[in-house]
Amino acid sequence: MTHWSTRSLALVARQRGIAPTLSHSTVALILQGADLQPHRTRYWKTPTLDDTFRHQAAQVLWCYEQAQRLAHRGEVVLCVDEKPNIQVLQGEHPIRPMRSGRIERREFEYVRRGTVNLLVKLEVHSGLMRCWVLAKNDGACLRAVLPQLLEDHCDARRIHLIWDNGSSHIARQTRDWLSRHAPHVRMLFTPAHASWLNQAELLLRAFTERYLRRAEWASRDDFIDHLDASWPEYNRLFAHPFTWSWTRSKMHAWMDRHRS
Repeated sequence: MTHWSTRSLALVARQRGIAPTLSHSTVALILQGADLQPHRTRYWKTPTLDDTFRHQAAQVLWCYEQAQRLAHRGEVVLCVDEKPNIQVLQGEHPIRPMRSGRIERREFEYVRRGTVNLLVKLEVHSGLMRCWVLAKNDGACLRAVLPQLLEDHCDARRIHLIWDNGSSHIARQTRDWLSRHAPHVRMLFTPAHASWLNQAELLLRAFTERYLRRAEWASRDDFIDHLDASWPEYNRLFAHPFTWSWTRSKMHAWMDRHRS
């Protein structure tokens, strides 16, 4: 077995003679007393907790802690992230809407109408977002939209740009473009396997939950039109600064605890 339940544990225990009369309810009590949950699992990424992690994480967390103060000084903290290869799906049969006594129903069969690469930008101090569709999830397409990405902040004295270590972000051409066209941009990279330090991931989850789930599109163009209409509405109705409680002091304590 690759997945255990209280019933399967009780069955095997009886078959092996460990406890000939063991019931699944007794197994549940034993597991509860031992604080064990064999029916659950959770994935995580393991960052390398070294001095590089400490330095990079501290830089990012400093920006979150100071975002409001920096905004008052004419500086802005931006988080950028991609959601690549989103499948544009259309059901083969119409959705049956909910009615009294029945929930909405959908057929399993669907047709693929293509894929879309979504790029999002989060303004940390306000929670406002903007998104773009990239023809490909590569450095050339990213650099093509960087002028628009930075245009909203052309008056900023400095831009603190937070993103992960994606190949398009760390590419020499991207660094060179920013140094030539936007020398006031300070690039900050989240540590390896720690993209969860990027608040744009929170934005993508919130945006996906409200605007991408349970929807269908007849074509890729329809999906792009939907995105173009959705992010301004998100800004009007839902945008707010994310509550971020993991400070530098908590990060240092967490690292010291795990490294010991």
